[in-house]
Amino acid sequence: MQVQAGEVTLEANLSIPAGAAGLVLFAHGSGSSRHSSRNRYVAEVLQQAGLATLLLDLLTTDEEAEDRYSAHLRFDIGLLARRVVGATRWLKQSGETAKLAVGYFGASTGAGAALVAAAELPDLVAAVVSRGGRPDLAGPALARVRAPTLLIVGGRDVPVIGLNEDALEKLAAPEKQLVIVPGATHLFEEPGTLEEVARLAAGWFTGHLLQGSAGEA
Repeated sequence: MQVQAGEVTLEANLSIPAGAAGLVLFAHGSGSSRHSSRNRYVAEVLQQAGLATLLLDLLTTDEEAEDRYSAHLRFDIGLLARRVVGATRWLKQSGETAKLAVGYFGASTGAGAALVAAAELPDLVAAVVSRGGRPDLAGPALARVRAPTLLIVGGRDVPVIGLNEDALEKLAAPEKQLVIVPGATHLFEEPGTLEEVARLAAGWFTGHLLQGSAGEA
């Protein structure tokens, strides 16, 4: 399907299980897209847990082609965050998703964009999960995030652990947590590690989006 995010139209895959209690928007990392096998796996687990998912390309087709050579748009956190904000507002105006509580799942640089968007939409975003993310790229926005935030990092992803620890201290969310998955590298390719990410994310989102959905008008 296509999602209108401000001034651009983005490609997306929307799945809504029967009786969905909430919706998770995926903000992909640098050089990735809605076709990411890792995020598609996590999305399937969330769907089995009763959550709708939106796998969204944050760049247009032309921008993706340009970025393959320049690699600069994938690090434009402001641009990516505006796309996430635009897509969220579109979801809240669309009939079948308007009343679903919204959460963000961000990977790599997408985590930074998700947190900036969460800071911009404190009344619309009920939870955030970061997988191997760069929450530090959210910068000053970390101090404005109110959504409960879970940061998941691989135990062997040493530089990113430090960046997440620093970001956790700066996050203003009243509920926040950093979980380090033992033995996992940045992409969680080791046996069982991505499954652990999906389990943690499903628990975080079902807990907070069910609560957020109950509070929707």
